Amino acid sequence: MLTLHYAPRTRAYRIRWLLEELGLPHELRRATYQPPVGDTFVQGTPTGKFPVLEDGDVVLGESGAIVLYVLERHGGGRLAPPVGSPLRAAFLHWVFFAEATAFPPIVTLVWHGRHAKRAEPLPAVRDDALRRAHGALAVVERQLADQPYLVGEEFSGADVMMGFTLVAARTVGVLGDEYPNLGAYLRRLEARPAFQRAFAD
Repeated sequence: MLTLHYAPRTRAYRIRWLLEELGLPHELRRATYQPPVGDTFVQGTPTGKFPVLEDGDVVLGESGAIVLYVLERHGGGRLAPPVGSPLRAAFLHWVFFAEATAFPPIVTLVWHGRHAKRAEPLPAVRDDALRRAHGALAVVERQLADQPYLVGEEFSGADVMMGFTLVAARTVGVLGDEYPNLGAYLRRLEARPAFQRAFAD
């Protein structure tokens, strides 16, 4: 049985969504998100962060790594182009772009919005985060100009990774009407039954 250490409004949504898409039995081990004060690793999970997946003796953090692990170990060929496929490189690119490029400026904006009382807001930092967020969103907007999903016609784990990033971008007010392709894309993702189950709380 897979065990997901989970708190709402964290990257653990990605893994819950993926497990729902694949129909994999799993246990949600819920914990309350603890605002970090000084130390980043303060969550009540085996790594001190969210998400964490346990699979027997395997204890794995980092949402992108968990997505790839689950697809390789339990996916049965679903939601990822196989190794050697012409689409595999694009799949890997977007899995990591969602977290390493698109999400960091969103996190900065969340921090300044949620934890402003404990950290003096720095307008230059916020302005830079907005610039970087819009730059990343523009790249994804162009990718979706003539295809429904990041890797073409088929929904994949890359869309799971990006979907949460876009939900967060919308929450902080970065994703607006100036991105029509992203808006339509996010509506497609939100219409998926697995997305709705994962984001129910």
